[in-house]
Amino acid sequence: MAALVRVVKHRAGEPQWITLCSGLIQTTIAQTQWGRMLHGTLQRHKNGRSQLTKVCCGLIRTIGAAEQPNRAFHHTKKFLATKDSIQPSEEKVGAFTKIIEAMGFTGPLKYNKWKIKIAALRMYTCCVEKTDYEEFFNTFQMPDTLNSWFLVAQLHVWMCLVRMKQEGRAGKYMCRYIVHSMWEDVEQRGKVMGIDSVALKESMRNMTENFYAALFGYDEGILSDDHVLAAAIWRNLFNKQCDDPRRLEIMVEYIRKQVQHLDAMPGEDLLLSGEVSWRPLVEMNAQSIVKPAAPPTYNDEGL
Repeated sequence: MAALVRVVKHRAGEPQWITLCSGLIQTTIAQTQWGRMLHGTLQRHKNGRSQLTKVCCGLIRTIGAAEQPNRAFHHTKKFLATKDSIQPSEEKVGAFTKIIEAMGFTGPLKYNKWKIKIAALRMYTCCVEKTDYEEFFNTFQMPDTLNSWFLVAQLHVWMCLVRMKQEGRAGKYMCRYIVHSMWEDVEQRGKVMGIDSVALKESMRNMTENFYAALFGYDEGILSDDHVLAAAIWRNLFNKQCDDPRRLEIMVEYIRKQVQHLDAMPGEDLLLSGEVSWRPLVEMNAQSIVKPAAPPTYNDEGL
């Protein structure tokens, strides 16, 4: 602004200087009262160059100050924890999709629904086939029964649900079929074991209640400290029958590292392939969590 004043004062004559200031007043001041006041002042001091210069210089400084609004800075010493981290924004959907989903149907998704269903079945298969249940039974002295198998399976299913719910509407759609595949598998295993249909129905009803109660407890534990997570494990996995704190410590460490391991996997690969891997129950050599080395195989054939 100061340079502009100096250039105009030396390069422009009196008539040009008056014309410039008049145009500056009329074009830059939005408030009519200020415009009339400054314009009248300019006309009264038309023959006084020194006074005119002061008026115009003050005008330019006023305009420069108006163009630079004050900025308020907010200082805080609070640091974001993992649970307070910024979450991704919700996926934007149209009004038609909202109406469809309010009626109980699923609107258009990012990927083909059949691919997501097959990926969900494959992910549940990984929860069943890639988990060493015998190691769990031996380490924690659990009876080799259908209920013990279900308690370990639902824990791994829950960790998959936690990961896939981060992938928006497609991930939530996949979660529904992961749970659906689990209940179908539980029913088939009960029939193969020769459990009576009435007893199996009652057992599955109890399993359903325990499953959703366990989801709530595990969710609270993963968002809280290790004490809350250990309490959820003690209630849901060990059925309040664990007196060894070392076992709880092993399971808390196991869940934390598995959730971190799943978070490192790309969401697109999980939605299209459903392939997940699990860390060992007890780490022999502590090492950092790494992404899977082998690329996943997408299930595009026949779709």
